[in-house]
Amino acid sequence: MKWYRLAADQKNALAQYNLGFLYTNGTGVPQDYAEAVKWFRLAADQENSGGQNNLGFMYEYGYGVPQDYAEAVKLYRLAADQGNALAQYNLGLMYYNGNGVPQDYEEAVKWYRLAADQGNADAQYNLGLMYNNGEGIPQDYAEAVKWFRLAADQRYANAQNNLGFMYDNGNGVPQDYEEAVKWYRLAADQGDVSAQANLGFLYTKGTSDLQDYAEALKWFRLAADQGNALAQYNLGLMYYNGNGVPQDNVEALELNRLAADQGLADAQYNLGFMYDNGVYLPQDDLEAVKWYRLAADQGHVSAKNNKAVIEKRMTKEQIAEGQRLSREWFNEHQ
Repeated sequence: MKWYRLAADQKNALAQYNLGFLYTNGTGVPQDYAEAVKWFRLAADQENSGGQNNLGFMYEYGYGVPQDYAEAVKLYRLAADQGNALAQYNLGLMYYNGNGVPQDYEEAVKWYRLAADQGNADAQYNLGLMYNNGEGIPQDYAEAVKWFRLAADQRYANAQNNLGFMYDNGNGVPQDYEEAVKWYRLAADQGDVSAQANLGFLYTKGTSDLQDYAEALKWFRLAADQGNALAQYNLGLMYYNGNGVPQDNVEALELNRLAADQGLADAQYNLGFMYDNGVYLPQDDLEAVKWYRLAADQGHVSAKNNKAVIEKRMTKEQIAEGQRLSREWFNEHQ
């Protein structure tokens, strides 16, 4: 700290940048965003790309300065034009989200690619997403796999999960469940909740040689305990069917409700069905319509059909009350 300050006071740009970094993170000094901004600005004024990028970050998030997306874009661009990979990635994000610039996926791709070509894992992952989703560039699963793999090889958990998904579904690569398990597990072992849920689901597949209910339970439970709705739903199904655990309708219902309360359409449909038919819950047309409608609004076809059937036996007042209950739930859970 002492030597950074001495060098910074002598206008050494790298020392000024490092001093700003220490104040940002509270390393060796009390955390002080305003002081960090001061030193980043001094470094940026000397065209230090790290200082420009980090000062842009402070403006983007309003740390030590009023939030200002346009100023953040300006500073990111100055650093990106010097070849700073992190600034190129950050500038790509600004274009992707339309913060401080008009939203432009093609520009986002351009800047992600420049950063990705320098080995920036965040940019490699995001470029993979752009190819996967066909945003700003023609959809190309093989290219998506390429960029996910580059990021995954740097232990980037989201990329490992996505690469597993590509192998799981045969997108851009031949379908290979063992490879899917490999990549899902690498991400899951880092705590990636989506990977834990995906790994659990893969272990339940009857079409693969990997079916293992004990492993499925393990991974679903880890993800469900972290609030993953899909894992809660699937763990509930395992209790309902008695797969790997003693059959337990109470536990199944509780897990299904947790998933439904997070907006998972299949779980909402199940609740509607149970209220509709009096299965494990008291028969209740109003509650049935409420949950069917919530699922139907997300495009769940069976929920839409069942809602239409049940409404035929309801009065206009009851239908209106069911709609009110749906709106009330939606407003509470936005």
